[in-house]
This record gives sequence, structure tokens and C-alpha cells, in this order.
Amino acid sequence: MTIASRIATIRQQLPDSVRLIAVTKQVSTDAIREAYDAGIRDFGESKVQETAEKQSQLQDLPGINWHLIGHLQANKAAKALEQFQWIHSLDNLKLATRLDRLAGELSCSPQVCLQVKILPDPDKYGWTIPELLADLPELNRCQHLKIKGLMTIPPLGLDDSQILEFFNTTRELADQIQQQNLPHIQMEQLSMGMSGDYHLAIQAGATMIRLGQTLFGSRRG
Repeated sequence: MTIASRIATIRQQLPDSVRLIAVTKQVSTDAIREAYDAGIRDFGESKVQETAEKQSQLQDLPGINWHLIGHLQANKAAKALEQFQWIHSLDNLKLATRLDRLAGELSCSPQVCLQVKILPDPDKYGWTIPELLADLPELNRCQHLKIKGLMTIPPLGLDDSQILEFFNTTRELADQIQQQNLPHIQMEQLSMGMSGDYHLAIQAGATMIRLGQTLFGSRRG
């Protein structure tokens, strides 16, 4: 199947409420152009440097939204603000405070998701549920960040019923936060679901899914 046909197949499955983000880490710029020609405008990358190289080669393509979905190191924060419209991987209060200060200096208002660890997972970054609830008052003081929702990734080794429960718990957490009516924190977006579990994420209320292999096949160099 071509990239365009894979995209068309996926889009037929998606509700209008779900935004398809094409994950393009380790994907060539030629493949990104194919996805763009097939109508994709949201692209997800994990590394600031790799994204910069691709952006320099894709300057002729208007209307792209770049989403940072990988862990953001504090020393790359300013560069990330210049390159990405969305940061899904805001995973601690110290980074949030730094991004907010830099966004003020750069006169930008990035849209961000708060990355949460619903279950213990040594391989993932993010707030635990108690940590996030405790940090909400400080996060609400961020004047320059547009906090739009939550992002999460399930641990490996869960079966479908456990993954669905994981995503449902994430949605319930977002509802709990929204009910606090914090002026600078909105819970409009749930960034959850990847190639192996996006159908479960949609069932649980995902508004953004992040698909790589399903669209592009096995990773290239």
C-alpha cells in the first residue's frame, strides 16, 4: 500500500473529532511530502535537531503544524518553542515554568499537553496522578502556555481491556481537572493512542492520535 492509501484507510475509520498526527521520526522528507500531498498537516517528531533538518527541507509546504511528542530536555526548550506549534510532552513543573518564561520572552503561546503516567512505568516520563493534581495551582500560573489537555502512553505488556481502562482513567482525570475551572488550564484535548492501540484510545475519547508505522510502514533510516 502507498502512504496515501494508508492515510485514506485510516481516515475512513476516524470520527471527525479525532485529529490524525503523522509521526515522522526516522521518516524521510520524501515520505513526509507524500503524506502532505495526501492531506496531512499535523506531523509529530521526537527530537528537536532532527525536526530542524526536516523543516529546512520542507519550507515550501505551507500550513504544517509540528507536534513535539518526545521528551523535551530543558536545554532545548527555547529551540522547541521556535519549531513546534504543539508540545505534547510537557512532563514536569520545572519544565513548565521554564517554557512559560521563555514563551514570554519569545512572545509566543505554545499549545501544550501535560504528560501523565497513569500507571507506574520506569520507561516513561510524566506526572503521576497525585503529582499532577498537586501541581495544578502552579501550572495555572503559567500565563504564556496554552495548556490544552493531557498526553499519555500505556506501559508495555497490557492487554486490550487493560489499555482501554488506562485510557478511560486518563479521560476521567481530564474531566476531574476541567471541573476545577482553572482559568489557564483547559482539558479540550486527549493525546493518546498510537499504531497498536489507537482504536481503544478513540473508544475512550481521544481527540488526537499519533500514528507512525500504520501510515509509513517500518521505520527507515
